[in-house]
Amino acid sequence: MRKSIVIICLLATLLAGCAWPWQKTAVYPGAEWAWASSPESMGWSSDKLAAARAYSERIGSAAVMIVDDGVVVDAWGDLERKYLCHSMRKSLISALYGIYVADGKIDLTRTLEDLGIDDLTPLTAVEKTATVADLLSARSGVYIEAAGEAASMKALRPDRGSHAPGTFWYYNNWDFNALGTIFDQLSGEKNIYTAFDKRIADPIGMEDYDPSELRYTYEPYSRHPYYGFRMSTRDAARFGLLFLRNGRWGEQQVVPADWVRESTTSHSVIAPQSGYGYLWWTGEGAGGFPNVDEGPGSYYASGYNGHNIIVMPSRNLVVVHRVDTDAGYMVDDVKIGTLLWLILDAAGEKGIGDAPLLERAVGTRLTADTLAQALQACTFRTTQGNTEISATFRSDQTVSVSANGAVLVETRWWLEGDNYCHDLGPESGGRQCFQVVQNGDQLAFFDLDGYVSMRFECVQR
Repeated sequence: MRKSIVIICLLATLLAGCAWPWQKTAVYPGAEWAWASSPESMGWSSDKLAAARAYSERIGSAAVMIVDDGVVVDAWGDLERKYLCHSMRKSLISALYGIYVADGKIDLTRTLEDLGIDDLTPLTAVEKTATVADLLSARSGVYIEAAGEAASMKALRPDRGSHAPGTFWYYNNWDFNALGTIFDQLSGEKNIYTAFDKRIADPIGMEDYDPSELRYTYEPYSRHPYYGFRMSTRDAARFGLLFLRNGRWGEQQVVPADWVRESTTSHSVIAPQSGYGYLWWTGEGAGGFPNVDEGPGSYYASGYNGHNIIVMPSRNLVVVHRVDTDAGYMVDDVKIGTLLWLILDAAGEKGIGDAPLLERAVGTRLTADTLAQALQACTFRTTQGNTEISATFRSDQTVSVSANGAVLVETRWWLEGDNYCHDLGPESGGRQCFQVVQNGDQLAFFDLDGYVSMRFECVQR
């Protein structure tokens, strides 16, 4: 009987695919999530998860959810509260685009000219040659004001006309907002929120999503609104699991599998091991979150001040991290990277990078006798996502910190006992002191609680 089943499955695989009778059945949440009876039952360490949770509470995380192969291993915080998604919204609409492209309603090759897309600041003839695919990959070449822009977007916006459509990546709210207008125009749906409810939230059983609570936000200098989302942590985890499972939810292919692959593949290389797909960030090692290697093929939806849906296919994991940005809290990528390392360590994963803990640091702890000389020996550089950061320490005890070649701050540094200290001002953390460990050409700065804050490589001047 088993031999005949094998033959039948081999033939069926050529046609439509077949689940082998001895294969493990994929777990999906039903009305509620399935929880592990204990972390140890899935090969995790309760003690190490407790350490991750303690660190998460220390840095100000509002909610964290860890899903291993469709099962919740651990979670904490308010999982039901619908926090602002900020820029995670972009990955949500990317999934919608995949569905409506497959339906034949959206053609990625159509141009802004074809679609009659313009703005209150009229677009040029060249700008109107940008395609829908260019907007999805943040390569439109349209550099004008847009709704919902962060100060960093405005500061980094290229000069108008400096890059032709399709030739240059810039994280551009104009592209993202215009995609909302295009979707409304072509999809035939009432709006993005009702379409998301019908085609994604309902099929995957989101517990808290309510389209009636959501509104577009218009600003006076653009006709393309900002389409903000609010979503609970447990619903965001369902969305991450949907993508981990290549767009499939049980017996239903919710998002086309080829779109999942295409949208989470780098269309622009932002930095080593870091890229941007169709409204998804890609990255691993130094190109993902600092202080951790998420594994090959990882990608994530990222929102302002610490909102993330992180999908790690090679580890079969989804991790969701939320912050109460309504109350002004933020958690930077360095801390999220350390938290991810602690979570992956609790899973017993290997190849996750050096421990971000002073107690497990490899190298020599620098003291007052050696620290000043080591700091002044080099220019120190590191890469975080698409940003190259450099620091130059001078003998007059001043330090200059630059990002992508532009000076961010110049201030003084000093020693307190065996610790290095600086004051970068209230917007960058104020007065801070660190314990420094040297390992060859690398310097690691650990805060006084023993967690790594930054790793630099020494580059000879």
